[in-house]
Amino acid sequence: MGEAPAREGGTVTRSAEYVGSFLVDDRCLDDQIEQLHAQLKSLKTCKRRRPVSLKFSIKGVKMYNEDETTLLMAHALRRVSLSTARPTDAQFAFVSHNPGSTDAQLYCHVFQARHSRAAQFLNLLLCRCFQLCYLEKHPEEAQEDSVGSMPRRNPSLLNHGFPLSVSALVSFRRAPFQGLLPGTKKDQKSFDDLQSSQDEVFPTSSPSLVRKKAIRTKALRSGAYRSFTFTPLKQRGVQERLSASQGEGKDEAPARKSRPPSLGETEEALAQAVWRWAGIATDASCSLLADDVLGSYLLCPHPKKPKCGSLIIRFPTGLITHLIENTSAGKLLLETHKTEFGSIAELIEHYTETCGELACALSCARVNHCYEWEEHGDKAEVKSSRGKHWF
Repeated sequence: MGEAPAREGGTVTRSAEYVGSFLVDDRCLDDQIEQLHAQLKSLKTCKRRRPVSLKFSIKGVKMYNEDETTLLMAHALRRVSLSTARPTDAQFAFVSHNPGSTDAQLYCHVFQARHSRAAQFLNLLLCRCFQLCYLEKHPEEAQEDSVGSMPRRNPSLLNHGFPLSVSALVSFRRAPFQGLLPGTKKDQKSFDDLQSSQDEVFPTSSPSLVRKKAIRTKALRSGAYRSFTFTPLKQRGVQERLSASQGEGKDEAPARKSRPPSLGETEEALAQAVWRWAGIATDASCSLLADDVLGSYLLCPHPKKPKCGSLIIRFPTGLITHLIENTSAGKLLLETHKTEFGSIAELIEHYTETCGELACALSCARVNHCYEWEEHGDKAEVKSSRGKHWF
């Protein structure tokens, strides 16, 4: 992990080898996953492959030839039902409707990656596209901390509408600086750094020259020089009034969303986003998880121990929460379990390869909760997995 994917206009491009496609039987989701992995296992020795380029975005998946000059296959994301991978054999696959085929027909498209981590990354990309698409369609289920007001600077005499001439004057060394209240000390190094940064903005070294020039050009009124006669008490009063006025404006200013989540810059960031269902509120994530594939999971803070992590897993009996404990040696382990790990990534990888003490192994597969059965968007019937009418 660590390689940054190529990005262009919200699209991530990766290379792989196209193995082929096969028809998927109409059956329940858990049985279908078993069928898919059995078929993938039988195709791992297939020698007939074609190098291709895959482009992922929240609009869909496109497959081009190796030179990215010819479009070979395209699927709208709403028509892709799930994504999966078999890292042990470096395989990645997704299930979708082929354009023009009947709505009841589903096909699994199989790809061979260069190595296991490349296959994992392809799967994570598509899984993250599913999550981002869901966020786009259900903004009411976004995390609360994803919405906030615009960042604001601390109150200052230099950024509250004062004439530039006054700003220039109060920036000299003899002027009282923001944040230096009576009794406040500042080390010489910080003071010199501040003075140096101000000299870059206001290179004039003599206040008297500035005053003479300002009077000569009639750019200043006589009252402008009172900035230099401010006592600390007066300055504090001005600062308090500025703070109060900014606070009132902050209450009135409409909140805006922060930068929307996107596909991770690195494989680590992408994996963390998929594991945590980043951007989606925990309650909504748990509701979606209950209708996802067997072994799907959510990494989040523990509900009763906020400083600890937890792994919520969908087992045959429902959702089970496992506390992630920190050992005295700085290792991680699931509560009541004995195996220790150096990181969350190691823990996830271990329980994906083997169930160990868990009721079942963690699954790489994920369902698209914005999946649509019908071909045309204006007549599409959204089959949310919450209704459990998938296949």
